[in-house]
Amino acid sequence: MTGKGLSSRKAMYVLMCVLVAVWGLDYIAAKFALVTLDPLNLLFYKAVAAFLFVLVIKLKFDKGPLFRRKDIWLFAVSVLFGDVLYFFSEYTAMSYMPVSLVSIVLGFVPIVSIMIERILYKRRTSPKIIVGIFICIVGMSLIIGVDWSILFQGRIFGYLLALSCVFCWNIFNFMTASLHERYTTIKLTLNQLICVCIMLFPYALFNSPPVSEFTLDLLWEILYLGIFSNGLGFLILVRALHILGPTTTVLFSNFLPVAATFFGWLFLNEIIAPIQFAGGAIVILAGYFVIKERDRNASAV
Repeated sequence: MTGKGLSSRKAMYVLMCVLVAVWGLDYIAAKFALVTLDPLNLLFYKAVAAFLFVLVIKLKFDKGPLFRRKDIWLFAVSVLFGDVLYFFSEYTAMSYMPVSLVSIVLGFVPIVSIMIERILYKRRTSPKIIVGIFICIVGMSLIIGVDWSILFQGRIFGYLLALSCVFCWNIFNFMTASLHERYTTIKLTLNQLICVCIMLFPYALFNSPPVSEFTLDLLWEILYLGIFSNGLGFLILVRALHILGPTTTVLFSNFLPVAATFFGWLFLNEIIAPIQFAGGAIVILAGYFVIKERDRNASAV
């Protein structure tokens, strides 16, 4: 790997750490917004805010055609899996099993990503990386406070929904990474946001709450989720998928419970137990080891 390529990866690592913090705050804003809006309505309105934000960036910095007709179905499929089906499955799974257990299942996203790389691209992964990912999952369970006795209590439909999230997110990541070969980060992000808005518009049209319920606080929450989480967030994510690859990028999602727990303590006065501090340290150290190992392997190519 050239010095320029290594520098780009290091810069992307910093941006992904920023994104983890942004998405950690996402949980706080979404928790309040979901009091008024259902999940799909919230997804639609924050996508609209993100679309307008990225459109301004596109008009100023990225001229030229937005998409090729032959790629429209690829954008639609990636968004169908990465936004609509992913969030539908995640929120529905929460009605069948504890949120903490859903989070642990989602921690297997990097494992599936490694399997996809091995099957489709014949890329081998160091056993150290796989062990490191499993250690991350253990640390996540300590942060979230999972009661492991609930693992085998027959919530089969909840497990299937959570597992579908794992595959949906991986489909989105690999499709987005492949599309980046033909589109700039801004155009790719904007195209995906357009698809989200189009897909969810019919639902929002008939299921949105009255205008009177859109308070100033709710509007600020939507703007944060749209501009920072969806807008800037997906610009960073799409770029990271191109520079770091799908597997390294999704590894950062395992840091989200650390960020969410910290911001819950900071803004919601939630208590952090000593075991959660230990879990956070395990996740950070194991995640750092796995990412450094992936970077070392990439540098050797």
